[in-house]
Formats: sequence, structure tokens, C-alpha cells
Amino acid sequence: MKFADVLIKPIISEKSNKLSEKRNTYAFRVGRKSNKLEIKKAVEEFYGVNVVNVNTVVAPSKSKSRFTKAGVISGRKPAFKKAYVTVAEGENIDLYGSL
Repeated sequence: MKFADVLIKPIISEKSNKLSEKRNTYAFRVGRKSNKLEIKKAVEEFYGVNVVNVNTVVAPSKSKSRFTKAGVISGRKPAFKKAYVTVAEGENIDLYGSL
């Protein structure tokens, strides 16, 4: 798998900001077929940091519905995979530098 297929985008939220400040852990949305070793290599290659630990979570799909003039429209949001990457002590990833 290519590194571009492994890391999709960083997750920037209140929870991920607290994790990065307290535990030096960053959250990424990753490809469904990627494993922990590929995620570790991709983060080390892209950001130039040493990765200590990788935890993955598969968020299940959700059903959504909305009310319109034509009636109720129902659909699904797809499932996705998240990775929580812990970086070595003293190192950090600048997620806001590329914005």
C-alpha cells in the first residue's frame, strides 16, 4: 500500500487536541485496509517523528435521515478507521502549519 493511501487526513477536534497536549497522541483518519505497521511507517515518513504506539478504531456506519419537501430521505454514512498515534517524548507534529 502507498503511504498516501494509508493516511487520509488528521482529525482535528477538541478530543484530539487534548490528547496531543496531555499524552503526545495524535488522531488520523486512515484507510480501512491499513494495519498498524503501515500506519507507523507512514507517520514516521510524512512527519519525521518516532512513533511509540499505534491504536486503531473502526467507527461503525451510521444511518441518517432528513426531512425535505419530497418526504423523508434515508441514507447511510460509511464506516471509517481511525488511528491514535503516540509520538516519542519531546517530539510533536505540527498539524496547523500546513493550513
